[in-house]
Amino acid sequence: MDFQQFVLANEPAIRLGFFLGTFAAIALWEVLAPRRALLVSKAYRWASNIGLVVLNTVIIRLLFPLAAVGLAAFCAENGWGLLNHFQAPFWIAAPLAVIAMDFVIWLQHVMVHAVPALWRLHRVHHADLDYDVTTGARFHPIEIILSMLIKFATIVVLGPPVVAVVIFEVLLNATSMFNHGNIRLPAALDRVLRWIVVTPDMHRVHHSIEDDEANSNFGFNLSWWDRLFGTYRDQPRGGHAGMTIGIRDFTDPREVDRLDGMLWLPFRGEIKDYAINRRNYSGEQPK
Repeated sequence: MDFQQFVLANEPAIRLGFFLGTFAAIALWEVLAPRRALLVSKAYRWASNIGLVVLNTVIIRLLFPLAAVGLAAFCAENGWGLLNHFQAPFWIAAPLAVIAMDFVIWLQHVMVHAVPALWRLHRVHHADLDYDVTTGARFHPIEIILSMLIKFATIVVLGPPVVAVVIFEVLLNATSMFNHGNIRLPAALDRVLRWIVVTPDMHRVHHSIEDDEANSNFGFNLSWWDRLFGTYRDQPRGGHAGMTIGIRDFTDPREVDRLDGMLWLPFRGEIKDYAINRRNYSGEQPK
């Protein structure tokens, strides 16, 4: 069995191992060096957020038993995708594939803020009243399904190596938990890291209740895209300790931090305009 076959055969165990290890490390870090005081009971939120993760995992495994890694192997065997068509060597194909898939995730994230129907789904992620490691995996099942379909389409077009897909999946899960962590980094280290990866202080701005702040810093892994496309914001105007997390008008923990409330949230209320176009600070009058 070669390395690629080993990875393909053990992909679920590899991803689960990295997920549990990263989750435990960030959760412990949050206890030892928290960035903000939590507003809602951690046990209450974690039970709901982790319950949503379990539900999503079951749904994805039932709907997509092949998974992204299996699709990448199928594309490699049949010569589908740009990288397979040009037969790029692994040392070029793997990093290109990881970077390209990260860019697609960034575009997808912008899209779910820009399209009202998709924002309805994505606001389940933003409606969390606190911000910690479990927020990084809190997504509505329908959004998870759409995300998988986009990922599948990307793999078919790109033709990434199987190992690159596993690396991307592990990195995406790990960095999502890291940058959603309620953890404190030394300011100097944060300034250096955010030139390459999204840090907790960088991404926390994106979870602000203020629309102009929420529509910035869309990256999950690499921080380059926000700098390149003008959506980067350095700090929240109220400071990290003073900023309000969540979505305006969704402040009841029974509605936004309970599992049944999260599942029903996309179907509540009316969205009158594009989420990404609400650029004005609430303390200012539109010009």
